[in-house]
Amino acid sequence: MLTAATLTRVVGAALEEDAPWGDLTSTTLLPADATATADLVARESGVFSGGEVFTAAFALTDASITVDQHFGDGDRFVPGDVLASVSGSARGILTAERVALNFVQRMSGIATLTAAYVAAVDGSPARIVDTRKTTPGLRAFERHAVLSGGGRNHRYSLSDAVMAKDNHLAVIARSGVDLATALRDALSRLPHTVHVVVEVDRLDQIPAVLDGGAHTVLLDNFSLEDLRSGVALIGGRAIAEASGGVNLDTVGDIARTGVDVISVGALTHSARALDLGLDVRIS
Repeated sequence: MLTAATLTRVVGAALEEDAPWGDLTSTTLLPADATATADLVARESGVFSGGEVFTAAFALTDASITVDQHFGDGDRFVPGDVLASVSGSARGILTAERVALNFVQRMSGIATLTAAYVAAVDGSPARIVDTRKTTPGLRAFERHAVLSGGGRNHRYSLSDAVMAKDNHLAVIARSGVDLATALRDALSRLPHTVHVVVEVDRLDQIPAVLDGGAHTVLLDNFSLEDLRSGVALIGGRAIAEASGGVNLDTVGDIARTGVDVISVGALTHSARALDLGLDVRIS
């Protein structure tokens, strides 16, 4: 969630990293009273995300700088569109430029890739969700970008839901406790609001997961045929989630197996930054 505290903490750290002792170039070459106006211009098509982050980079550098956003998060744009305009201290604008662009290019890239996945499953009930495969420290920004692209968010952190994956199941098996019993015991000790997800990689694991009362069965790296069989086995007793082997070429077929959710790590770990530029107006 993009709270004011998160914006200040993350953007502030990025600005400090980029200019730990100030912007040597701008402070030595530009007059202190010089002003400028610059436009955030799209060099390619995409889906916009990161307007608040872009604005925060300039506001935290110089509170007198103003940013007018012409596109909102989730809006589509084409080459040549002016997404936002920045006015104020020339030194401040050029000091914050790179950090502001890095964030908005990255976030718009994620939003654009997410929108492509969402379009690929159009007509099916499956929702596209992200994963915890995010850039350390930037999860709130990258998760926001997924929402801008029309996707949904999975659990935000390890503290938000129970999600037993293959390594957890291996430890449970070694302890000598059967999975269904372990799940029922966990559910008896958890608040009723906690969601429980269990990842399986074989069809024969599904009955124990359902008997244990899991809310979501995550079908990991299943073939299309096994996904269909898994959905039939689950039979609406839990949410059917697919993961693994998901790309733009396969996601449509996966959606048509009847799964409810498709989690895609690539939304955040493989999205490329979009080509956006900050052009100073010359008058």
